[in-house]
Amino acid sequence: MKATDARRRGAARALRPSSKLLPEYTRAHNRSLVLQTLYRDGPLSRADISRSTELTRVTVSDLVAELIDESFIVERGLRDESRPGKRATMLEIDRTGHQMIAVDLSDDTAFRAAIVNLGGEFLERCEVPIDGALGNEALAKALAVIDMARALATAPLLGIGVGSPGVIDDLGVVRVAVSLGWTDVNLRSAIEQQTGLPVSVMNDVNVAVLAEHGFGDIDSDDIILVRIGQGVGAGVIVGGATFRGSRFWDGEIGHVTVGTGGGPQCRCGRTACLEAWVGVPRLTAELDRLADEHDQERFLRDAGEHLGIALAPIVRTLDLADVVLSGPADLLGGAFLRAAHDTLLERTMIGDPDDLSLRMTTLGRDNVLFGAVVLVLTGQLGVS
Repeated sequence: MKATDARRRGAARALRPSSKLLPEYTRAHNRSLVLQTLYRDGPLSRADISRSTELTRVTVSDLVAELIDESFIVERGLRDESRPGKRATMLEIDRTGHQMIAVDLSDDTAFRAAIVNLGGEFLERCEVPIDGALGNEALAKALAVIDMARALATAPLLGIGVGSPGVIDDLGVVRVAVSLGWTDVNLRSAIEQQTGLPVSVMNDVNVAVLAEHGFGDIDSDDIILVRIGQGVGAGVIVGGATFRGSRFWDGEIGHVTVGTGGGPQCRCGRTACLEAWVGVPRLTAELDRLADEHDQERFLRDAGEHLGIALAPIVRTLDLADVVLSGPADLLGGAFLRAAHDTLLERTMIGDPDDLSLRMTTLGRDNVLFGAVVLVLTGQLGVS
């Protein structure tokens, strides 16, 4: 079965390779290893799991029994095979046994949430308009959309995953999110106190790249996702592991200056920031101003070139194989995308175009919600 087919069934590719665990590791780690194996390769028999994980059959049988009782694994009948002897009972993830809440706080107009089963299937959706809310009012709206989602759940909730704009530390504290008027807001703690559920919070673009790795139509472990909207941000996975800076400013590339000969004015007060070159407000305004189609294409190519210039040193330094753009396809596809790809190839000296993929996300505006699912699966089950 192809990897892409497996991911469409809800089996996300692991962020880190799994291997046999040492005796001193806890039972919880072995549980995670069994679940990861079933997510990646299921349905499988108990013997299949034992061979794949290198855990003993006794250990696997014990863990499987426990996970069945807890509605994380379900038996799906006997293996269809013509070999003589007793047929094995097949196991797979119980996709209906638990549900998760995925939350996207990155949209400019509304906070969105979804109820998702363990197979990654979106069951219910809800949203709360932002209406320019800032500070405590914005926090109240975020909690409101989560409460709306909780009311839609029809199975025990495993946890809540949240993708939020801003600089967010490992404790789920939003150190600064200008668009929401947040400074040192302990978002994770606020949601946990409201819901009593385990909560994972991460920057929205870092969450989106998790989605691309786990659920997107991509097979690489070296990815950068660039999200272009009002601003510009990036999330990076290198060698199958998320890249996080010690000060949590990783991926904040919107105010990196591109070029030395001046450029458009940025909202931060400087000129020639990447956001000023390729942000959606500028692209939209310039396309509205330019009536001629050739002038519009020339403008989009120029903007795409500036994105390629900014990304080239990142792509080459980290030896990235895939660049994914997230944002309005009508603006970023076509001439913009081709120019960014051509510029990347030229400036990174990658001779074979097949060695560097640059494309639009296949997950659309749901990439943050999909990434929030990965946060819950990783945080609560050890599955990525």
